Amino acid sequence: MLPLIRNKQSVPSLLDDFFGRNIWNDVFDRTEWNSNPAVNVYEKKNDFEIEVAAPGLDKKDFHIDLKDNILTVSSEKQETKEEKDGEKVVFNEFNYSSFSRSFRLPEGVDANKIKATHKNGVLKITLPKREELKKQVSRMIEIS
Repeated sequence: MLPLIRNKQSVPSLLDDFFGRNIWNDVFDRTEWNSNPAVNVYEKKNDFEIEVAAPGLDKKDFHIDLKDNILTVSSEKQETKEEKDGEKVVFNEFNYSSFSRSFRLPEGVDANKIKATHKNGVLKITLPKREELKKQVSRMIEIS
């Protein structure tokens, strides 16, 4: 029988781990900026719709670009903290965040009619289908 090996850590090492950390980083860490925002993609009768969840961002923080049938949604934001009368900044790190998400548009999207709106922390991009794609009716294919 193999012995169970436990990770033994000395008391001074545990104390170093605890007291050696910058506690302010643990308190003020902004984890929402550490990854790309969540995205939902829907296909509807007349259009496709992309929703980008980005709380804390305003519509001015986004950039949407279409090139070679690739739609790219990106954002860059730098947050600064200002001292006000009677306040003192105790801890401050420059807070800069950015992301970029790209989507290959499906055939049949009318690129000239793409629209975007922003409301309650969600960026919604509507990709209208061209008329010929809307009119396609599914039909049963007989197997011979």
